[in-house]
Order: sequence, then structure tokens, then C-alpha cells
Amino acid sequence: MRMNGFMLMKRFSLAATPLMLIACMTGLAQEQKPTTTTNPAPATAVPAVGVTQAAAVPPAGSPTVDSSRYVIGADDSLQVTVWREPTLSGTFPVRPDGMISLVLAGDIPAAGMTPMQLGAAIAERLKKYIQDPSVSVVVTAVNSQRIFLVGEVGHVGPVMLTPGMTPLQAIAAAGGLSNFANSKHIYILRGVQGKQQKIPFNYKQALKGDNKQIISLQPGDTIVVP
Repeated sequence: MRMNGFMLMKRFSLAATPLMLIACMTGLAQEQKPTTTTNPAPATAVPAVGVTQAAAVPPAGSPTVDSSRYVIGADDSLQVTVWREPTLSGTFPVRPDGMISLVLAGDIPAAGMTPMQLGAAIAERLKKYIQDPSVSVVVTAVNSQRIFLVGEVGHVGPVMLTPGMTPLQAIAAAGGLSNFANSKHIYILRGVQGKQQKIPFNYKQALKGDNKQIISLQPGDTIVVP
């Protein structure tokens, strides 16, 4: 009986040895198996509350005008946009006679009107061809708001007119008077109803603060410095 028991234990140990080897190899394989990490999907950027995308910035030097107040003049450049009608939209210069020419609408007076008024006038013309036309007018170049300086100044030529500009300010913008200027006999030439008006201006009195020399310049005025 002892012999039989010893033999059974020996057989059992021999049978268990391959199983132990397989278990050890399996454990080693699991330890050596590389672990793969999955990169998380990038989070979608969520805009902050109250933050909006920046609107398109107009090109440098573009004028900023009030469409309800600015009065269009000759030589201005206008961007006319007819909604859903690209063939009727575009950039149009204001002719010296104050008119612009559009497809279908024809010649339309623009000088003397605000952009809003002109847009309404164009829409009225287009009602014959388009149902409920929507028209917007934007001033892209302000060329009518200019005055001119001639004579004994630093820089002869046009100067951009700013609201409320006086002859003293205009002369300063043109580089001031030259050494040969006759500051007492400066005058302003202004066209009024087809006639030319001569307005005297005393430079020295203006420097002293004389209120009589405060003259609001108008588009197209010419300051003559003898």
C-alpha cells in the first residue's frame, strides 16, 4: 500500500508539472504584453459666454460716416448693395453732376442726399422690376469733403475738410504760411448758386481770437493766400 501511494504521488507531480509551466508562461506573457493608451478625443472649443466673433474690420483709411447725416457729394464713392441681386450691386462713383448710374434704375441724383435717402430712392426705382427690393448704400471714399489752398502756404492743394474746420485750422493743416505771405489779405472763394463769393480773412486777427474770423468752411472752398 505504501508503494502504491508513493507511485500515485509521483504520477500526480509529473502530471502537474506541465500545467505549472503553462501557467508561468501565461503569466509572463501577460506581464510583457504592452499596454496601449487611447488618446482622448480633443475637446470641442466652446465659446465663452458673452464673447462674439469680431466683425470684419474696414480697410485702413476707410471713412466712418453717419448714414443718416452724411450728405453725399460729387466725387464720393458709394457701395450699393441690392439684396439677392449681385448683378445690380457694386461700387459707383458720384459724377461731377451729382448723379450715379445703376442697371435698371438708370441715372439717380446722389449728391445732396444721405446714404439712407439714396437707398430708399434706389429701392423705389427698382420696384418696377423687383418685388420689395432691399437696398443699402455705404460711402467707401469721401472725396467731396475737401477744400483747397493756393498761394503762400507750406503745401498747396486739397485738404480734407473736417466738421467745423476754420480757415486758421486749414492753413495749419497745409503747413502754415510762408515767409512771403500777406496774412492781412487772405480770402476765401466760395461758390454760391453758380456765383463766386469772396470772403475776407485776417490771419493775425484770428490768432488773437477775433470771433469775426471764425468762419466755418464748406466743401469746395478755396483759401487764397497772396
